[in-house]
Amino acid sequence: MHHLKNNFLEISVKQTGAELCSIKSTKNNTQFMWQANHNIWGSHAPNLFPIIGVLKNDAFIFKDEKYNLTKHGFIRNNSNITCIKSSKNSLTFGISYNDVLLEMYPFKFSFNISFTLNDNIIEVKHTVKNEDNKTLYFSLGGHPAFNCPVFKNEAYHDYSLEFEHVENSKSYLLNTENSLMTNRTKTVLKNTNLLALNHNLFAKDALVFKDLKSRKVTLKSAKSGDILTVKYNDFNYLGIWAKTNGNFVCIEPWLGVGDNENTNQQLTEKEGILTLEANKTFRASYYIEINKKHLE
Repeated sequence: MHHLKNNFLEISVKQTGAELCSIKSTKNNTQFMWQANHNIWGSHAPNLFPIIGVLKNDAFIFKDEKYNLTKHGFIRNNSNITCIKSSKNSLTFGISYNDVLLEMYPFKFSFNISFTLNDNIIEVKHTVKNEDNKTLYFSLGGHPAFNCPVFKNEAYHDYSLEFEHVENSKSYLLNTENSLMTNRTKTVLKNTNLLALNHNLFAKDALVFKDLKSRKVTLKSAKSGDILTVKYNDFNYLGIWAKTNGNFVCIEPWLGVGDNENTNQQLTEKEGILTLEANKTFRASYYIEINKKHLE
């Protein structure tokens, strides 16, 4: 376990999966992250690479070859990730291609993720370098889970998400049998910037937004006010998810989405797929800002 601490926050990151697992107030010990109850959902904030969600039949096709890759890719729960750099306010973890990974993902790459703590803000920065002589195809995203409620005198239904802009946005529904994306949609935000939270909201899995104008979402409590804000200017998709019996909510900035149920499985044609030319480097960050009034 690796830690960073300042006068506002103390954060912890597990080396396995380079997973952010704790965001606590230094002064009052308030915990803002879900603490991974394995009877409900046993993760905190998985890192998603080189895919988001699931592939049809857990496989993709590249240059007529089929490759098997499980949900969200191979960073989460990966024990081969190493801490390659640390300082007073920053931790950087990394993994590069190897023979095992090339069997499931035929690209030579390096993937780094860094966590930088500045006052009450955590920057989560992804760096992907194409080490190959061919174009790299990938998606990446975050999956941080925040306590909801945060304080003992509150209930889940006291909470809402406030979007940066008034939205008219629909969620793309998932096939509940195989978790693949469908073309069916449901209007979730209609001329509003507020999404009231309740456990039934996730009865059919995640909310998947492809058309938001907002690049900032705030978790709010009717009793305690603004709790935290996730800023994601570098990401063009957003997932919102929780278990129906879990007192948490995931605010997930994505670059890419899961496979559609009608996909032909060709990686180069996958919706939202990013491309990176040989020897080039790609960077994308999102930020978690904890409201200072809860840190006193």
